[in-house]
Amino acid sequence: MAARSSQGPNNSIDATTNAFRNATLSDKPLHPALRSAVSAPSAPGRPPSNPALGGLAKRRAGLNAPKLNVNEIAGGMGLHLPPGGGPSGAGLGGGRPMMDDLPRRSPQATWGTPFANFSKIVDPSGALNFTGKAVVHSKGVDFSNGASFAINMTQLQLEEELGRGNYGTVKKVLHKPTKVYMAMKEIRLELDQSKLNAIIMELDILHRAAAPEIVDFYGAFFIESCVYYCMEYMDAGSLDKLEGEGIPEGVLGRITGSMVRGLKFLKDDMQIIHRDVKPTNVLVNRKGEVKLCDFGVSGQLERSLAKTNIGCQSYMAPERIKGESQNNLGTYTVSSDVWSLGLSMIEMSLGHYPYPPETYANVFAQLTAIVHGDPPELPEERYSDDARDFVSRCLHRVPELRATYAELLDHPFLVEDQTRAVDMPGWVAQAIDYRDSKQREQLEKQQQQHQQQQQLSS
Repeated sequence: MAARSSQGPNNSIDATTNAFRNATLSDKPLHPALRSAVSAPSAPGRPPSNPALGGLAKRRAGLNAPKLNVNEIAGGMGLHLPPGGGPSGAGLGGGRPMMDDLPRRSPQATWGTPFANFSKIVDPSGALNFTGKAVVHSKGVDFSNGASFAINMTQLQLEEELGRGNYGTVKKVLHKPTKVYMAMKEIRLELDQSKLNAIIMELDILHRAAAPEIVDFYGAFFIESCVYYCMEYMDAGSLDKLEGEGIPEGVLGRITGSMVRGLKFLKDDMQIIHRDVKPTNVLVNRKGEVKLCDFGVSGQLERSLAKTNIGCQSYMAPERIKGESQNNLGTYTVSSDVWSLGLSMIEMSLGHYPYPPETYANVFAQLTAIVHGDPPELPEERYSDDARDFVSRCLHRVPELRATYAELLDHPFLVEDQTRAVDMPGWVAQAIDYRDSKQREQLEKQQQQHQQQQQLSS
């Protein structure tokens, strides 16, 4: 999960917490959909594919969840929240929000002053409205299909910051009523089309995605111009912090299988392309489960094409980089994510990004190597022919010749993974120990350098 939040040092999340602890709003009862993030790991030797859904994921899988679109934000339409709570209390009865007698504004109206723009997005009650789709308010989020996730700031105990990404800050929190740890993302609402798109897209995907390879969703709420959503806390962190000196083949196969199944689910079941596949956006827990996250720049597929090229440049496929260099918003296929998958596998095998910036004179030289140079390969001395062939099928320079997700799942490298015994919890524990030891070494080195500077200046 990785760019910086646009909010300033003021308006901290802790200040927001204190403000709402002193508020007089009564807590809404916790929705039964909120559950523990714990699920049983696969037994050794048992195929990891197609694990059974349970809890919240199983319940959500049967819902005909709506797709959110930034063009459907209420435009000053007088949406209000009558008493009662839940979808009907949020004005979402029958899938369409309740309207008062105020006339509609033309949907083609151009945005005016910042204050007027804000009033188009947030109604006087302080709720963020997506017309006929969802209402996000201080006590939770209610979707028009009947799903309601009741959670609010007073129920959460802030623990520590986990990281900062393109669209916000993520903190570890404890949900006090259930004693469940969660990851809470904070996004400051701005009148910026791309940021609104990101908020809507991620809420939409998290709400609808019911797959073991996607982080679970616990709810969202909106206060003080910030959207907060709570997700499953993956206690081992992201893959980029667990690579060490390189991931062994058995573990690499298990991780890759989870990634491919997750990406295939997004494409086949939700018509979504991730567009930002990289180790930072793959999370792991101590049980060894692997899940995709960070869908803020994901996009709907149009005949297997997504017409934008947002994402991390370092992991972009050659056709995307070429399209951007030619000022072309680049129509590209889902195979661009397959390239990013292959590049991520190379990084996991090496323990570092395969095109390290320090080896190039500038960013242009680095991107030129990606576009025109030979694709990287798995180290021959450490990985089997099947593993190396799998990666080569992901990193073909011609997008149409790259393997599909179905072909990757049928590849011998992943077929063997279904019967291979892999101690994922053991590997995670070793990776965490290695990561922590390296962090201690770096801290000691910084302290020594600081002491040396003090001695020189005295």
